[in-house]
Amino acid sequence: MNQPLDCLAFSWGSMDEPIKIADVGLANTGDAELVPVATTQPALTLGRADSEMPALVAAGGAAAQFAWEEFIYGKIRNPHTRAAYAHAVSQFLRHCKSIDKELPTITPRDVGSYLDGLVYAPATKKLHLSALRHFFDTLVTRHVVVLNAAASVRGERLQVVEGKTPEMSAQQARKLMTSIDVDSIVGLRDRAIIGILIYTAARVGAIAKLQMQHYFDTGEQYCLRFAEKGGKSREIPVRHDLQQFITAYLTAGALAGTDKSSPLFRTAIRRTKRLTDNSMTAGDMGRMLKRRLKNAGLPSRLSPHSFRVTTITDLLSQGVPLEDVQNLAGHADPRTTRLYDRRQRKVTRNIVERISI
Repeated sequence: MNQPLDCLAFSWGSMDEPIKIADVGLANTGDAELVPVATTQPALTLGRADSEMPALVAAGGAAAQFAWEEFIYGKIRNPHTRAAYAHAVSQFLRHCKSIDKELPTITPRDVGSYLDGLVYAPATKKLHLSALRHFFDTLVTRHVVVLNAAASVRGERLQVVEGKTPEMSAQQARKLMTSIDVDSIVGLRDRAIIGILIYTAARVGAIAKLQMQHYFDTGEQYCLRFAEKGGKSREIPVRHDLQQFITAYLTAGALAGTDKSSPLFRTAIRRTKRLTDNSMTAGDMGRMLKRRLKNAGLPSRLSPHSFRVTTITDLLSQGVPLEDVQNLAGHADPRTTRLYDRRQRKVTRNIVERISI
């Protein structure tokens, strides 16, 4: 794993199923097993309309009510997936109630007609269909309905050859980093966060979950341990310049001797720029990046996820094997890694510029 990290072209030295996110971190207990520890991230709650049991479910009896709670709160562990599926199913059941349908009388035609009427992108419609299939499967298991009304409904054909996440160029990344004023603890913190986004290709949600114990010295090098989506725990080596960024932040904030379970990146009081004991959330980091992009005169459409596109494209452009880049990105399928590859877009741009008309 050292090679992909060390061969990133934009070195600062040159300037001179359903989506799931892990709910727990991992504590290092030396040679003992990794044990789960609570994170400092707040739990994601359902919206009021989605948290209430749908009227059709309540009218369906005890078995239907049990199936609803089992589906929403028992089978789905990820809070983001739970919120998305609860919203999709609740919205469909409200539609069914409006046309005087009961759970046992819902047919594939009802599901198909409902999906056809949704003014959503194909990917969102597929999410809704997936939620309905899983929900009706639970209803079948609990003998509320005889057949799964959504099982035979086909979703819209959707083939994605390139992701929609906007790419940040290496030059833009350098410009962003040099624009950060590191005379304050906030500047040092933000530089360290952005450095981790670039040099580890980690998701911003995983960075927000980092605790002091997740940045450690193995004896040969420093590493970061991330609690990634899908319950995965990954250790990524920290390259030398990123280590300097993190060390400078920890030193300026006097965080070296703090509790190991305390957050690595903390919020700050705006006026005094003093750190608090509260962890920065993924939303906090996203808003921080937007401010930094504006100050650097860079496009506001860029996001924390843009760094994953930039890093993956950069490594593949250097000839790093796809398998190594996939491992760094934490993708289970190499096809997902290819969605982040923007090399083909550059080729296409060169071709259209050559049209002589």
